[in-house]
Amino acid sequence: MTGRRRLAFVSKTPGRTQLINFFALGDAAYLVDLPGYGFAGVPAAVRRHWDFLVGGYVAERPSLAGVIIVMDARHPLTPLDERLIEWLRGSGREAHILLTKADKLSRQAASATLGRVRARANALLPGITVQLFSSMNGEGVDEALEALARFARAKTKAPAKGE
Repeated sequence: MTGRRRLAFVSKTPGRTQLINFFALGDAAYLVDLPGYGFAGVPAAVRRHWDFLVGGYVAERPSLAGVIIVMDARHPLTPLDERLIEWLRGSGREAHILLTKADKLSRQAASATLGRVRARANALLPGITVQLFSSMNGEGVDEALEALARFARAKTKAPAKGE
């Protein structure tokens, strides 16, 4: 999404990000990478710490404009994903779901997954947006960047293009 290779690393083993990582987006904003929580094979004490760290960050961080929730399209909306969405419910923050690895699903399966996740996610957090994404073929990059821009506009109250 940044157009820069090797800025952030992705591991084949979930749970490698264990701290909050900040990436400057110019002078006025940051993209913040929070620890993953899905399939990570980490001890229960580490998971509890992540709950505290991530839950507190998304619920209480005053400068947080929005949250991009990254889910594997083949395994979306796990109980942990739903818990993250619940943390956001009372925060007043926008959220956007990236269903990654969309290239690993057939077009029909991806479409069905997108519809199912949109319905369930909106039941949990009205107004949440959901999209398919693939880093392998670039699917959804523009839509994800627009979600980030929407968050930034909402935080700064800047008008959208054409407004």
